[in-house]
Amino acid sequence: MHNNFKILGLSFRNTPIETREKLALDEENAKKLLKFIGDFTEANDVLILSTCNRTEIYYNHENDYSKEILQGIALLKKMDVDTISQHFELFDKHNEAIFHLFEVSMGLRAQVVGDLQISNQVKRAYQWSADENMAGPFLHRLMHTIFYTNKRVVQETSFRDGAASVSYAAKDLIEDITAEFQEPKILVLGVGEIGQDVCRNFVGSRFSDVTITNRTESKGRMLAAECNFKFVPFDDVEHAIANADVVISSIAKEKAFITKELVSKLDILSFKFFIDLSVPRSVEMSVEEVPGALVYNIDDIQSKASEALDKRMSAIPAVKVIIEEAVAEFNDWSKEMIVSPTIKKLKNALEEIRKEELSRYVKDASSKESKIIDKVTKSMMQKVMKLPVLQLKAACKRGEAETLIDILNDLFDLEKQSEKLSK
Repeated sequence: MHNNFKILGLSFRNTPIETREKLALDEENAKKLLKFIGDFTEANDVLILSTCNRTEIYYNHENDYSKEILQGIALLKKMDVDTISQHFELFDKHNEAIFHLFEVSMGLRAQVVGDLQISNQVKRAYQWSADENMAGPFLHRLMHTIFYTNKRVVQETSFRDGAASVSYAAKDLIEDITAEFQEPKILVLGVGEIGQDVCRNFVGSRFSDVTITNRTESKGRMLAAECNFKFVPFDDVEHAIANADVVISSIAKEKAFITKELVSKLDILSFKFFIDLSVPRSVEMSVEEVPGALVYNIDDIQSKASEALDKRMSAIPAVKVIIEEAVAEFNDWSKEMIVSPTIKKLKNALEEIRKEELSRYVKDASSKESKIIDKVTKSMMQKVMKLPVLQLKAACKRGEAETLIDILNDLFDLEKQSEKLSK
């Protein structure tokens, strides 16, 4: 369980969006990959985190299962495994992998620092692992430590203050590109998590002419009513695109929805802006070949210099201190898990001795006397156990647990006792 956590992954830092979108894993494919890993490797505590910015597979085992995992991705994506392997990098140092997952989960490694969406994405990834029975005690404890750390970050720092996120950065971008427009007409296409955030960020802004469309009409209408925006049925989407100055697309599809062919049919008199927040992309880059059409994808959205973002940047040192404290606490627990089997064996061995001695000496005792003797001997056993347990836990922190485990095994012949009890 200890010192075997690894990451096989890629991110926006070293992989272009063209590659990320090809290797992105939705829920169905992530669960298929979890099952594949469970069937073809001995890896445990597997977490698959796939967002617009990264695809990362975390797992716990002393062996390197990169080859098998990449083969699973290649099968799912119907791609050549050698091509895929060029983009993925293995991080096999336990502590680095732990810190990385904490920093990703807090938003420190997001494209827009402190992006609020990552917390929910990590929770979903954890749920998928639990659904496929790929989350063991190590991952359960790690994820709950991360969730508690996130709560501390919110309560104790200004890192999550304001609305600096991909959706907020998109709003800032639209502010810039529509500066010349009196009242730009905006169409939000798709109301998944990011589409909802975009709409809510528009509330109370100078953007009042906002229209929403969505395949699931009830969901789109509900958001439109909440934000006091217009709604058009998805069947009228081409007409809505034609009327809009800015089209924000966050549709989850394998192939682009807004194509050059579709945009070529539009009568673009000045400029029409397409903001593509989807991965895989939902707007073809060739759309820009149509006069007046400009496309911005998620990699074009840069962190805007805002008060909220400045606060977040200044809070990073405090966030890192909280993460360091949480990782240290988690590592202490993780180390203690090494000695848990020995503690259990020692307890069982002492209990067996206690029961054997009781059976020899309390045959003629009354019921009242038996209860007193049972209570006293249990108390004695607990006191005898206390010091070895404390010493084992202290040895864990010093990195000397193995030596003490060997001593206790020899002193109490724990392996033999364990075999005896299992018969």
